[in-house]
Amino acid sequence: MSKSIDIELTLNDGKKIHVLIYARSAHIPVKIEEAKAMEWAESPNQLQEGNRYEYKLTDGYELRASEIVQPSGVNRYSGTLVPRMHVGRLEIDVLDSQEQVVGCLDLEVCSRKMHYREDYRKMLEYITARCTDLLMRHSPVRQLYKIDKEKDAATLYQRFMFVDSMVRSEQFLDALHRINSMPVKRWETVEEHTKYIQSSPGEWYGSASGHLRKNRSPVPDGHPLSKQFESLPDKVVVHSKRETADIPENRFVKFVLETFMQFCLEVERLARKANKGKKEPRMCLEAAATAELLAQQLYLPIFKEVSRLDMIPLHSPVLQRKEGYREILQTYLMFDAAARLVWEGGDDVYKGGKRDVAVLYEYWLFFQLLDLLEEVFSIKPESLDKIIGETRDGLALTLKRGNHTMIDGVFNAGSRKLHVLFSYNRRFGEQQYPFSGSWTQEMRPDYTLSLWPEGLTQEDAEEREMIVHIHFDAKYRVDKNPFTQKVDLGEEKKQQSAGEYKRDDLLKMHAYKDAIRRTGGAYVLYPGNEQTENKGEKKKKHLFQHFHEIMPGLGAFAISPQYDTHTGLKKFLLEVVDHFLNRASQHEQFSYHTYQTFHNPPGPALREPLPTDDGTELPGNTYVLVGHYHDADHLAWIQKKQTL
Repeated sequence: MSKSIDIELTLNDGKKIHVLIYARSAHIPVKIEEAKAMEWAESPNQLQEGNRYEYKLTDGYELRASEIVQPSGVNRYSGTLVPRMHVGRLEIDVLDSQEQVVGCLDLEVCSRKMHYREDYRKMLEYITARCTDLLMRHSPVRQLYKIDKEKDAATLYQRFMFVDSMVRSEQFLDALHRINSMPVKRWETVEEHTKYIQSSPGEWYGSASGHLRKNRSPVPDGHPLSKQFESLPDKVVVHSKRETADIPENRFVKFVLETFMQFCLEVERLARKANKGKKEPRMCLEAAATAELLAQQLYLPIFKEVSRLDMIPLHSPVLQRKEGYREILQTYLMFDAAARLVWEGGDDVYKGGKRDVAVLYEYWLFFQLLDLLEEVFSIKPESLDKIIGETRDGLALTLKRGNHTMIDGVFNAGSRKLHVLFSYNRRFGEQQYPFSGSWTQEMRPDYTLSLWPEGLTQEDAEEREMIVHIHFDAKYRVDKNPFTQKVDLGEEKKQQSAGEYKRDDLLKMHAYKDAIRRTGGAYVLYPGNEQTENKGEKKKKHLFQHFHEIMPGLGAFAISPQYDTHTGLKKFLLEVVDHFLNRASQHEQFSYHTYQTFHNPPGPALREPLPTDDGTELPGNTYVLVGHYHDADHLAWIQKKQTL
């Protein structure tokens, strides 16, 4: 793998110049095949996030300076590229000596994760399926989607991404493969004109049409019919049976592919028109790539003999029950909802051609945690409708970074009822004790699960120390459990001096635990393989308990779009439930005594000499007997008799 790329760049006036990009470390950048780049709608010239690159242009040209492009102080036609955490398409203006834009350098910044492309599609596919299901429940009346060129201009890419994730899903492509391999066929009666003399007696015997034809030919000598007939008709209509795939169900599948392809082509046309002849944006490339994928599916052998659809057979048992066909029907029913869906947080993921997989992982985990909460705490799915709301663009997914989205309900565990509150990006502000919040500065974990006894308001539970907050943070770029990675403290000082800090995720969990009041635990969620990391006799420790029980604690859980494993997190949540059902737990006693200790102001100070503390009682908890005496004689008598 080369450490450099030599890019031949064609400028707006047709002139060609060269751009040399050199990597300071091995393995990057890379130049992938054109076919692979087209499949993923990427530039074949690829860099990697978190690295630094040197670049040099043909004399007389330079790159526009930005946060990523840092021109050299010696000459303007060379410098440094620092993509940092930017992932996705990177378009950099090329300037001439007069600082006029004469071209554009197109690069792709890839994630360090090996499977980030597959992760991106899997996560977007999952979010699409979940949101369209909610949207269809929100608006059961189906309306056919039509692109509004004026209204949808700003949200066109968001709408396309939802549809694209459905078309490229494994479920959709596997369904097409199954239909092509084992299509449903039916027998039909076919009329054919054949020579009467060549047809079998069973086909023509008694056929009036055969006897009445005027065009006749003599029967050859030696033919079995020569003794009965002198002549026979030249042609006869023969009815036969044949198997055909040209049935309404297969026509519907072809119609679905054509509908999706037309949508993608329309998106491509509108995106190119909005770009006014400039370099094609990512949306054009992705829409064209998806349209090409659908066109390839239409060339499957089964569709060659299938005619156009004249009626949608929605009530067909084949479409509703047959494997392959039912998935196509489901996708088609979701298509309208997906094409109308706008995501307020989508700009964080793919605006401007970027592919921020880390942010998408954060959104994906939100829905994964919701699934677990529904299963563990029996939260009703209807409460999830809160994340689908009315906006000026129509119905939209209102989930957005920085907004406080709550899902709450009451969990009845039999012996105890608990109020369960799940928050996204909840802010814990700077407030004084005993109110909820942070001891120091404002904190905002990605996800917070709050539990307290039913019958108390959240404010009362906070003040009475009867609420527990459990925080989770999404860390897509973390490769392994940060709590098990050994770090040389001397090496850590060098990393800090170089502007790198690898233990930030670990220390952030400690910050949540210590800064946010009533925190029972803080945990990292990262895309690892749970089975691989826990394989062997000595399992790697992923949870750290401060004392004897599951709370308070710290730790990390592996949840990956590739492996789809979250058994460890599910087991943890079940243990949390069991922990709260134990009314004699140490954590419950600790909360009770904390409230009893701090809800009143402290008493008078005690600064007198005391015997050495043996650890049995605190001075403030020592019981004393108070007696009364009248005068000095009475006191002397008490001291002598040792009684009152």
